[in-house]
Amino acid sequence: MTKYKFILSGGGTGGHIYPAIAIANELKLQYPDAEFLFVGAKDKMEMQKVPQAGYKIKGLWIAGLQRKLTFQNAMFPFKLISSLLQSRKIIKAFKPNVVIGTGGFASGPLLQMAGSAGIPTVIQEQNSFPGITNKLLSKKASAICVAYENLERFFPVDKIVLTGNPVRQDLIDIDSKRDEAIVFYNLDANKKTLLVLGGSLGARRVNQLIEKELPDMLSQNVQIIWQCGKLYFEDYKKYNQPNVKVVDFIERMDFVYAAADIIISRAGASSVSELCIVGKPVIFIPSPNVAEDHQTKNAQAIVDQKGAILLKESELNSEFSIVFEALLKDEEKQKQLRENIKKLARPGATKAIVAEIIKLIK
Repeated sequence: MTKYKFILSGGGTGGHIYPAIAIANELKLQYPDAEFLFVGAKDKMEMQKVPQAGYKIKGLWIAGLQRKLTFQNAMFPFKLISSLLQSRKIIKAFKPNVVIGTGGFASGPLLQMAGSAGIPTVIQEQNSFPGITNKLLSKKASAICVAYENLERFFPVDKIVLTGNPVRQDLIDIDSKRDEAIVFYNLDANKKTLLVLGGSLGARRVNQLIEKELPDMLSQNVQIIWQCGKLYFEDYKKYNQPNVKVVDFIERMDFVYAAADIIISRAGASSVSELCIVGKPVIFIPSPNVAEDHQTKNAQAIVDQKGAILLKESELNSEFSIVFEALLKDEEKQKQLRENIKKLARPGATKAIVAEIIKLIK
């Protein structure tokens, strides 16, 4: 039996790292003796998260372009050339059968070099609006696995496969974990639990909102798990109390989802896909500071199917407390949102992506 080798690249945020790990885990189930190598950006979080998941990783000297003139931008051409040369070296030494990219800075040079070397490449595009890297890479890619329909205007139509986004398999049946989760987080089983997610790095505007609304929420007999992100933990840890659990990062996502009755979240592609599987009432607050405003588009796709509530950052001061209180009191509305968002879930996404990868090595 052939011993297959796979290189996976994706990083910068949890939204790129966890899909790559989910794909590797699924490939490992099918090919237990396969060899895996991850490639990330040197100083980003994948350098910790990937080894924690049990995989080897090499770091490239690469970063994205800033939107303003900075020293970082002046260095970009040097970093790009360095990363292309390093990627070529890694590919030559490792000799992968397939290279898989899930987005983030490092996947650009790596997939570019794999394509030039004639190695099959798979792009996993998580957003409803692709970034520039994946648009450029798509011309040489062997397959492009997408989570949203109507991406023909960005990618070659014959390469697109609608699979959904890979999510952690431990989220598939969270209802059975509720009691365990309540004990784990030391929560009161008789209170409604609000889960606040700002993404792995945190969301400043969401944190400011929770800080402002905290007394009001607690007066409505709500307990809160508040993931403020590692950039902001020092500012907000002072709010820790029996009914408010302030955390920088969540290791057991299955537990927080199981405990939650209502969720406030950014609308990054991975989060949206997870929340569809989790099937809880969600208020999306998309980040307006991302390319092409893709978080708003991700959230809108769910809202159009009556599966969630969307509040723009500009509406938070005037609308949030009214919307939150109304949702908290309306059990029927909560039930409706749960049912509708669940219909949009694609729990088989990881398997579908791996099936495409296997076609390329057969």
